[in-house]
Formats: sequence, C-alpha cells, structure tokens
Amino acid sequence: MKEMKLKTPLKEEEIRKLDVGDVVYISGIIYTSRDMGHLKMREVIEKGNELPVDLEGGAIFHAGPVVKKKEDGYELRVIGPTTSIRMEPHSDFIGQLGVKVIIGKGGMEEGTSSALQKHGMIYLQAPPGCAVVLGERVEKVENVYWIDLGVPEALWVLKVNEFGPLVVGMDSKGKSIYREIKENGKELIEKMY
Repeated sequence: MKEMKLKTPLKEEEIRKLDVGDVVYISGIIYTSRDMGHLKMREVIEKGNELPVDLEGGAIFHAGPVVKKKEDGYELRVIGPTTSIRMEPHSDFIGQLGVKVIIGKGGMEEGTSSALQKHGMIYLQAPPGCAVVLGERVEKVENVYWIDLGVPEALWVLKVNEFGPLVVGMDSKGKSIYREIKENGKELIEKMY
C-alpha cells in the first residue's frame, strides 16, 4: 500500500497509478454533490448550458456540510460522507465531465467500476464518524451554488489541505474492496450453511 498526497486538478496518469488500499490526501479544491446536485448538473448540461464550475481533474465528495452563515459567506463546521450508492446512476456522466475522484462512504457498484476504468477515476472511502476531523482539513468555503436545493444538496466549493485520510476503495483497474467483501461474505455463508 502506498500513501499519496495529491493536488487538484488531478491528472489521469497519477490516478491510474493508485490501487485499492492506498491512502490518499487531497489538497486544493473539492466539490460536494449529492442526489439533487447530480440531477441539477444533468439538467444544466441537457439544456446546453455550462456548469458554474469546471470539474476537469476534480474531486466530488458525496457529503452535505454543516455550515454557519456569516456576513461574508459561510464557515464550514463539520463535513462527513454520505452513502454513495444513491449516486450510482451518475458515475459515467461525471466521468465525462472530467471528474477524477469520487469520495464517499459505502462504495458503489459495477456501473461505477466501469466508469472508473473508462475515465481513469477512483473511488475514495472517507472515514465515517470523522466529520470533525475532515472539517478541520477544509481551509475555506470558496463558493456555493444551487443553495436553493438546500444546504446538504447544494454544490459547495471547498479549499482543502491534506483532506483525508481517504482509502482507495475502487481503483481504475476494476478492483473493488466492496465487491471482494460481498464475494467473501457469500462464500462464507455458503460454507456455513
């Protein structure tokens, strides 16, 4: 296992070098997006418009931050991952937009695995229960879009420094710790019963 410090915008060649189990820290800009945010991105693109951010080489974090509104913007208090499987239908779409990293919890399925291989992306497992620690790695809320969707669903632009630790749960070579866990569990159940 390797430990890597990455900086956005991310390059496909550095992403393709990472393997399941590697530990990653990201510095630069990351974006949050959940169910409604992904649907909003699709709507904007389908209407022939441009997104408010350039996702080429980007990292999308499946998370809804807890923020405090201030006179000059927002202050992030804590941020933890949300369950990623809900965003499964959008993996190829965000790959087409140039995203190189998906961050979340719980893993994703075969559609995402195919998209990761096709677009040179990885899925990173964020540590559940560590919202305070992850929040401390956010230096600044750079911007927010689509706040009308609600704070958790808005597209947050966050400046981070060594955001992590994050573990490669699915790599660009087709490996997935989530698939392995399911297969091992199924084998164990068959042996037991």
